Amino acid sequence: MWTSLRVGFLLGVRQIQRASIWTTLLIIFIMTLTFLNLVGVSGILVGLIEGSVEANRNQYTGNVFISTPSGDPYIKDTNSIIQTLGTIKEVDNFSYRYIGNASAEANYKTRRDQNEVKDTVGAQVAGIDAEREDDVTNLSKYVVEGEYLTNDDTDSILIGANLLRQYAADFGEGFSTLDNVGPGVKIRMTYGDKTKEYTVKGVVDSKVNETSLRVFMIEGEFVRFFDRSNLNVNEVAVVAKDGVPETVLKNIIVRSTTSGVAKIQTAEESIPQFLNDIKIAFGILGNIIGGIGIVVASITIFIIIFINAITRRKYIGILKAVGIKARSIQFAYVLQSIFYAFSGSVVGVAVLYGILVPLVAKNPIDFPFSDGILVAPVGDVTTKVIILMIVTMIAGFIPAWMIIRKNTLDSILGR
Repeated sequence: MWTSLRVGFLLGVRQIQRASIWTTLLIIFIMTLTFLNLVGVSGILVGLIEGSVEANRNQYTGNVFISTPSGDPYIKDTNSIIQTLGTIKEVDNFSYRYIGNASAEANYKTRRDQNEVKDTVGAQVAGIDAEREDDVTNLSKYVVEGEYLTNDDTDSILIGANLLRQYAADFGEGFSTLDNVGPGVKIRMTYGDKTKEYTVKGVVDSKVNETSLRVFMIEGEFVRFFDRSNLNVNEVAVVAKDGVPETVLKNIIVRSTTSGVAKIQTAEESIPQFLNDIKIAFGILGNIIGGIGIVVASITIFIIIFINAITRRKYIGILKAVGIKARSIQFAYVLQSIFYAFSGSVVGVAVLYGILVPLVAKNPIDFPFSDGILVAPVGDVTTKVIILMIVTMIAGFIPAWMIIRKNTLDSILGR
C-alpha cells in the first residue's frame, strides 16, 4: 500500500507539473471562488444580523443589560444596584435610564380649526444623564441635526428620527410620525393631564429602534414631568472592561445584587428572539447557497479529471501493462483534486482574512436596519475547507475509477 501511494504521488506530481499553467491557475481560481462563495455568502447573511446585534450592544444595552422585571413599573432598589456597580472592578462604565410613555404634538400652534386632526405620535421617553449616556453609548455621535443635550437643558429634548416624517416616510402612512419638526421647533409633550412645551435640540438617527423611536430628556426633568416619586430607574446599560466576557460580568452582577429586583441579561440574551431566528435562518440559507457552489465545483473537477483521464487513456493502459497498480493511478488523480482544492482554499483564506474581513469591518455594508459585517469564525471556515476537500476528492476519484477499470488492452489500442 505504501509503495502504491508513493508511486501515485510521483505520478500525480508529474501530471500537475506538465499541465498547462493557465489551466491550473483557472482551476485554482474556480476553487477560490467556490470557497469564498461557501464562506462569504453565509458570512454576509449572518453578519447582517450580527451587525444589528453589535449595534444594539454598542448603542443601547452595553455588555450587560439590567431592565425592569416583567410586571414591575421599575427596577426596585436602584440606588443599591448603582452603588454596587461602582464597586465591581470588571465594570468599565454604566448608564441608567428612566422610561415613560407620553404623546408628542407638533401642529398645536398652527392648527386653526379645533376639529383639524392633531399631528401627534405616541413615544417612549427616556430620562438620561447626558454625560453618562454619551460615555456608554456614544449617543451624541448619532445626532444628525442640531446638538446633543447637556445636563442643564431642562426645556430641551432629543427626538428619534423614526418619529419624524422626513426620516420615516418610507415606513408608510400607517406609521405615525410628526411633520415639519427639527432643531429649534417646539413640540408639546403630554403625560396624563400634564402638558409641557419642549424645544427640539437635536435629531437622533440610529439603526437601533430603541434609540430612533425615543424622545430623550434630562433625568431631572423626566422625574418632574412624569411625577416619579422615587429615583428607581427602568434600564441600566453596563460596559465591561476589555477582556472581561459578558457572561462573567453578568454572573458577578447577579451574585452582587438582590435576587428578583431586576432582569439581568447579556447583550446577546437581550436581543429579540426573532433576530436570533433570522440569524439561524440566514445561516442555513447561506449554507444552501454555498452547497450549490460546492456541487458546481465538484462537477467542474469531475469534468476536468474525466477529460484528462480520457485523453490519457492509452498512457493509463501502458502504466497498467508495465505493472503500475490501479490504485496508484487513481491516487494520482485524487492527488490532483486535492491540489486544486487545497490551493484554492489557501488563496481563499488569504483573501478572506487578509482583505475581505478587515475591509468590511472598516466599511460595514449599509443595510436598512444594520451595518452588516462579514462573520467568518475560524472553526466554521476550517469545517467548510474540510468539506470542500472531501467533496473534491470524491469528484476526482470517480472519473479516474471509471477510466482505469476498463480493459488494459482496450485502453492501449484506444478501443
